[in-house]
Amino acid sequence: QVQLVESGGGLVQAGGSLRLSCVVSGGSLRALTMAWFRQAPGKEREFVALSKYITVLSHTTNYADSVKGRFTISRDNPKNTVTLQMISLKPEDTAVYYCAADRLNRGIISSRTYDLWGQGTQVTVSS
Repeated sequence: QVQLVESGGGLVQAGGSLRLSCVVSGGSLRALTMAWFRQAPGKEREFVALSKYITVLSHTTNYADSVKGRFTISRDNPKNTVTLQMISLKPEDTAVYYCAADRLNRGIISSRTYDLWGQGTQVTVSS
């Protein structure tokens, strides 16, 4: 059974950095579009970033406007791990962050295209 296991959340001051990791357990990262979404209290889940598999050494990425230039998504296919590096964090980045996988590798930002989800990891940015 394929599972997504996230780690790396925590509490950080505004302007700080965090790195989130997501391991694909029981399966392979290859040929998957991997994405990060987040959900703040009282708000809908929103797209953050995605990585669409192209080859074992290349991928294409897409970012929400609110995180462009601050967040970077990367993937290590042999290690079945996707990482979200977050810098210059703001209080409005506070949310539960979810890793998601689209086994059809469509590279679409809509959460409805993702059929595997992690349990979520809390990121809290204090002002």
